[in-house]
Amino acid sequence: MGRAFYAEAGSEIETSDFGNATMNNTLVQTGQKSYAIDLTRRFAADVPNTVNFAFDSSQLDGEAQAALRQQAHWIRQFPEVRFRVYGHTDLVGSNAYNKALGLRRAQAVVAYLSSQGISRSRLEAVASFGKTQPLVFVQAPERRNRRTVTEVSGFVEKHPTILNGKYAQVIWREYVRSAEPVHSQAQVTEGAAAAGSGS
Repeated sequence: MGRAFYAEAGSEIETSDFGNATMNNTLVQTGQKSYAIDLTRRFAADVPNTVNFAFDSSQLDGEAQAALRQQAHWIRQFPEVRFRVYGHTDLVGSNAYNKALGLRRAQAVVAYLSSQGISRSRLEAVASFGKTQPLVFVQAPERRNRRTVTEVSGFVEKHPTILNGKYAQVIWREYVRSAEPVHSQAQVTEGAAAAGSGS
């Protein structure tokens, strides 16, 4: 049994062990969280969701920029989706210093994605885990730990592609109408035309 069994619903897209249980459960019940989880997995499968940094640096090298251009191309295809960038460091240095460094790395990624045409309102550098979540647990400098991870965080509120009640009614009406036989649709159209010409 994995972490998801013991954690609250929807915790698969949480990076920390302490999530917002009520929010996660609400989003799972309404179907939004499972879609975000699926998109997070698809994003990580389609493009590199992680970029690495030189020791004690938040500068993006050529390899990082190439990965971020791929991320930006993917993100542009989903204008209704928001993303978070988490910054990490290796285990060298104090907690406070590394937390600030991790946040600078996340901010550098957000700035670069923004320069690639992604709206700043869809990108968050909301948290840095400093050195608390290493991939490789060694006290020496370790490049794999010096990273940012980009993840799907949710949906843009009031985006036209997000369903609201009225739009859902229109879709449902069109869906039901599409199941009617063609001849009855033609009769309705002809009847409406005849009624209009009779006045």
